[in-house]
Amino acid sequence: MSAVSDQLVTFAILVYLIAMISHAVEYALGNVRAVAPRVVPARELVGAGVGGAGVDKVDGPVPDDSATTTPPSTRPSRSAGRARLAGRIAAGLTVLAAALHLGALVTRGIAADRMPWGNMYEFVLTVTWIGTAAWLVVLWKRPALRQLGLFLTLVMVLLLAFAELKLYVPVVPLMPALQSYWFIIHVSTIVFSSGIFLLGVVPAVSFLLRNGYEQGRRSFPYTLARRLPGAADLERLTFALHAFSFPIFTFAVIAGAIWAEAAWGRAWGWDPKETWAFISWVVYAGYLHARATPSVRRNVATWIAVLGFLTVLMNLFGVNFFFTGLHSYAGVE
Repeated sequence: MSAVSDQLVTFAILVYLIAMISHAVEYALGNVRAVAPRVVPARELVGAGVGGAGVDKVDGPVPDDSATTTPPSTRPSRSAGRARLAGRIAAGLTVLAAALHLGALVTRGIAADRMPWGNMYEFVLTVTWIGTAAWLVVLWKRPALRQLGLFLTLVMVLLLAFAELKLYVPVVPLMPALQSYWFIIHVSTIVFSSGIFLLGVVPAVSFLLRNGYEQGRRSFPYTLARRLPGAADLERLTFALHAFSFPIFTFAVIAGAIWAEAAWGRAWGWDPKETWAFISWVVYAGYLHARATPSVRRNVATWIAVLGFLTVLMNLFGVNFFFTGLHSYAGVE
């Protein structure tokens, strides 16, 4: 079963990569109808009191020659159709990758005869799957946000490839210190909330780019957001994901303190993991507070959310690689 799990992870990475390429094709072709500037017909201008000399005026950027001479029923519609097809293929491939990903987790758990959260490699596998599963739910509810799939699949490919190359460890039994029912309660909620935070940072960064683009910034990296959904939609999704995940993360921290009291005789000892979990909690609480404060601009609040995810990464990778404490169960050297 362990070998099957390893193969399924490899296949999942490959399918995520192909899904990312398909999303990139959709993104490159774009939604022509949404992006192309609309040329105002002469009869509309005349009806509005504008003379014939104003026929070339538009209600957006001045179109190039191809935009004015290409009939709407030929190249634009064909490109839009190809973009939609590429997007649907990408979504289907993401579902397939998520199924392979889940199969890798299940077979890993069967091989270990426990929940597959016993080390850093398994933790990353589970967090990324939660992020993908949550994204598929968002995509089902809000198909118009599909173009975010390019960035989501990019994150999945990078994290899973890093886990395979740097974090992989063979299946081993659970450490005695972790053999408790609190292992399932505490780690499951940490994993779930971290997966939602992982998804939440995608629209957060996308909002910062799209918001800058809508404000007229045409330099890199703001031009990457030209075909993203509107900034308001991205910001609302960012808030919804964080507002959903934060109470679960809060419960996970409390459950960890209860488990620490039972296992070590103290609820809190400022262990590196505990310290960075507390920092993450404070930053995310600060984001939600800033988001609820009318005087705080949305882009400022969103930067706090991005900072919160950086603290999560520090707790996951930095603490495990550079610090030693009572939570040193990563399984990496």
